[in-house]
Amino acid sequence: MRFTRLRLNNWKNFREVDVPLRDRTFVIGANASGKTNLLDALRFLVDLSDPKGGLQNAVAAREGVSQIRSLHARKNPSVVVDVEVALDEVPWRYRLEFGQDNQRAPRVLREQVWKGEEMLLNRPSAEEKDDPELLSQTALEQVNLNKTFRELRDGLNSVRYRNIIPQLVREPERFQVRSGDPFGGDFLEQIASLPDKTRIARLKKILDNGLKVAVPNLEDMKLEKDAKGVPHLVGLYTHWRPNAGWQRESQFSDGTLRLLGLLWSLLDGKGPLLLEEPELNLHKEIIIHLPSILAKLTRRSGRQILVSTHSAEMLGEGVDSSEVVYLEPAQNGTVVRVASDSPEVRDQVSAGFSVADAILPRTAPKHLSMLAQFGD
Repeated sequence: MRFTRLRLNNWKNFREVDVPLRDRTFVIGANASGKTNLLDALRFLVDLSDPKGGLQNAVAAREGVSQIRSLHARKNPSVVVDVEVALDEVPWRYRLEFGQDNQRAPRVLREQVWKGEEMLLNRPSAEEKDDPELLSQTALEQVNLNKTFRELRDGLNSVRYRNIIPQLVREPERFQVRSGDPFGGDFLEQIASLPDKTRIARLKKILDNGLKVAVPNLEDMKLEKDAKGVPHLVGLYTHWRPNAGWQRESQFSDGTLRLLGLLWSLLDGKGPLLLEEPELNLHKEIIIHLPSILAKLTRRSGRQILVSTHSAEMLGEGVDSSEVVYLEPAQNGTVVRVASDSPEVRDQVSAGFSVADAILPRTAPKHLSMLAQFGD
């Protein structure tokens, strides 16, 4: 499955969004412009389609409808998340409009599903209008209502969001983490849960084709469990004393854990992958190669990858301006644009500018030079 278009109304930073999405899409923008919130609209759909999730949990995880609804909302205060997707090259569309009742509980206002030109679902029904309690859940999460579009539900449930935080991997006991934590709180448990053959093969591929090249002196890596049965990654670093250089993940650098988490995420799953600033903690010369790695993955596996980034290196050679979505904060909410739609960007790229040089200056905050006065 892949997302082909995203539309939003009154979602967080955004009053209105209508943007196409490519197989490899880079989302750029200034701090607090809404990069995370844009990806979160897709995560919201994942939460809806999760058998353990649903509308109530998805909204509660975001602290209520009032925290989701854009401050720029005007006459119509409802929130809309609307996506077009391709499933085995068949176009689908899912549109959800929701708000809250007098008790601030989330309520479905309208829910629609299309397969091609055929509408499979159009809520609310007459019965649901007479009994608003029936609108406390989406049809997407109800097995008695989603029979005709379960493949869409399963496709949405295949989406993965990853933002591995090294401190969580090293010290999960210090934080409250949940199963499948996208930030890495149970990353080692996720690795340990795989069949031995799959886990060993995947770690070997990551080690031989990635970590050995990028991490000085790293020779080997494996997963082992301590006396309490807790899984740990251990790496062997070259040392003058044979076998004296084994270290646990608690001693790994931030960059090593970041790169390991990124490479693992690229190999884990087949649905769309949402990545938050994967360049963090990585050396510039490593970052330069990430766009081509992502491109190879999308070509070979067909997996869609959407990436938020601040890095010029992530927009390097081989990245087309049609793959870049940039965010511009405005008085009435952040505006989302495709870089290739800008005549100025097209002219600059045609004149020999890199995509990064043409686009990144457009996302820089105004009067940024005044920051240098701090401390005067």
